[in-house]
Amino acid sequence: MIEAQGLTKRYGRTTAVDDVSFTVHPGKVTGFLGPNGAGKSTTMRMIVGLDRPTRGTVTVNGRPYAQHRAPLREVGALLDAKAFHTGRSAYNHLWAMAATHGIGRARVREVIEMTGLETVAKKRVGGFSLGMSQRLGVASALLGDPRTLILDEPVNGLDPEGVVWVRNLVRFLASEGRTVFLSSHLMSEMALTADHIMVLGRGRLLADAPVADIVARASGTTVRVRSPHATRLVELLAGPGISVTSDAPGSFEITGSTAEAIGEAAAAAQLVLHELTPIKGSLEDAYMSLTQDSVEYRSTTSGLHPDHLGTRGASGADPVRSAPTASTEGTTR
Repeated sequence: MIEAQGLTKRYGRTTAVDDVSFTVHPGKVTGFLGPNGAGKSTTMRMIVGLDRPTRGTVTVNGRPYAQHRAPLREVGALLDAKAFHTGRSAYNHLWAMAATHGIGRARVREVIEMTGLETVAKKRVGGFSLGMSQRLGVASALLGDPRTLILDEPVNGLDPEGVVWVRNLVRFLASEGRTVFLSSHLMSEMALTADHIMVLGRGRLLADAPVADIVARASGTTVRVRSPHATRLVELLAGPGISVTSDAPGSFEITGSTAEAIGEAAAAAQLVLHELTPIKGSLEDAYMSLTQDSVEYRSTTSGLHPDHLGTRGASGADPVRSAPTASTEGTTR
């Protein structure tokens, strides 16, 4: 379990984290979301003692991280996918970590196999792709078989197979009763992975609730309706808080009512319905709604034309390629 009370971090006049309190419970995957600059990484660094809070406290499994005698056995953390000695092999990196906690070579081999690193275990990590570095970071976090895992953007750089692997892994670990705290910018992936969501914006906690609750609160109630009596039905449903949009004759979307209420009104008036479909919002919709006033950097397409971008894209970079998997290509040159 991770518990924070009044957690605050200031750098000079800048407040990165502002009086944040939360509890990350075991047995579920808790997602940590927020725009760039929201304070997510700073919060994670304070949890594992890499940054000292200006004010407030944070404990892991009942103690500040620095007070654990064998921290690798309590907390596994992936905060920087490239935080390795580039001249070491993956195996030697893990063995050096294991030696500090009396962890045997059998466990090193076990996490190497678990993360798909067998074919590249003896290669220098300086030549690893981002995806393979992420796998090594996950292996490092799992090394002490900890009760709590803190993973910052663990799917960044992974190919689709790797993304699914991380998703299944963290859900399995949570099912064992472990605490899993996971950040990501991939809303679709977080919607599939997380049970609970925390959203940070400009250092403040904007939401802390189950995924379904956050989506339901932010998305409102919208129902798609198709009927040959659409005009009459709209007239019946008109009232305070009701809004209607139409994209085709006989078809409209209504916000502020429910499918049950619309169906009952149509039945009472003996009006035929061809479709009555509640439209559920997505986690991405909810996230955008929650953070619309907390985005530090905004982009605009004003004045841009596709011809201005050329063939290499707006950044001038080549199209992004998928990271190789461990079984096909372990390193890049």
